[in-house]
Amino acid sequence: MKKQDLVKKIAEEVGLSQKQAAAALGCALDSIVAAVAAGEKVQFVGFGTFESKTRAARTGLNPQTGEAIQIAAATVPVFKAGKEFKDAVKG
Repeated sequence: MKKQDLVKKIAEEVGLSQKQAAAALGCALDSIVAAVAAGEKVQFVGFGTFESKTRAARTGLNPQTGEAIQIAAATVPVFKAGKEFKDAVKG
């Protein structure tokens, strides 16, 4: 499913125009991104949790030369699915 497909689904389900649904979805996604970027945890009970985690610096290997290289520490976004989401996917 692409973003436009989700916009169409929201518009049909809620009775909004596609333009209004796109604006609502865009606002929701922007709010989640801004909160996670600020270091906050965004939790939707039953769906899942969005948060950021810091990955430690580590030594890796250059696949072309086999030479050891330093990989810098990084802050990355993480999503952990909730129980209801996991159960729905399991079938």
